[in-house]
Amino acid sequence: MPWVPELFSAPALQHVLDERRRDHIGAVPFFDGLRTGEIDALVESFAGVPEVHHPVRGRIRGEAAFRRYATETMSWMAERNVAIDDVTFVVTNPRGIEEVLIRVDNDGGRFGLPLALAADRDRDARIIELRIYFSTWPLTGRHANRLPLLQPDGDLPQPDVVGEYQRALAAGDVEAVLAAFEPDGYVREPAGDRYVHRGTDELRALYERYFSNGGGIMLEHCTVTDDGRACALEYNAVAWGRTELSPEAGLAVYARGDSGRLAAARIYDDFDPPLGAHAERPAAA
Repeated sequence: MPWVPELFSAPALQHVLDERRRDHIGAVPFFDGLRTGEIDALVESFAGVPEVHHPVRGRIRGEAAFRRYATETMSWMAERNVAIDDVTFVVTNPRGIEEVLIRVDNDGGRFGLPLALAADRDRDARIIELRIYFSTWPLTGRHANRLPLLQPDGDLPQPDVVGEYQRALAAGDVEAVLAAFEPDGYVREPAGDRYVHRGTDELRALYERYFSNGGGIMLEHCTVTDDGRACALEYNAVAWGRTELSPEAGLAVYARGDSGRLAAARIYDDFDPPLGAHAERPAAA
């Protein structure tokens, strides 16, 4: 969650609190902050020069560039009648992950765009860098094929069932993937709610197709943000079965169920899967 609450005016902050039916928040969520229109507070929430990595606009760096981005995003939200559904927050020190579903009016009707962001923070909770992840497929019918944002870290932990799932994904082992999920667990692909696969039968069909290119999906792990309830992984996808990929950035959130198995895997990347006639489908991690 990115913005620093005490930087907003009292009426703007009270509006956020009223909307969320709370009397206190540790940080103002991304789109709530934009909706206040208080761009000075957004700028001051950064530890230094504002820096945002956006799937379409690329790197937005510097106060002037950020102010333009914030103003244009607010206008876009108003024009498209945007509504925001919270999905989850994964907050640790020094990083926070925010997941939302953006409801947007488009030429073809209203649709939901899954979006996640990762905010690295300093000791004073100011933002060092903000990274935004979503697929452009629902917006344009094409993938952005995004360059890496982060370098891989070979020393990252592979916690419990999340590590089991990652090893199964890399090995292309359908049965091991299924064993990582609860019986009613689901995977949501980056293109949104029309691409949700729930339960053992649907997941088996999904991963059999995913592994039909001669093997599993190889990821370079870059950051792990884990609050015990959910684990967010930022990564670079580097291979899909027999096909090597130019490294491409993504983020996935793995929610644990009561059993300790995965209740959900929600994916935010934007690369073209090498699956022939099925290539209209987004990628999965």
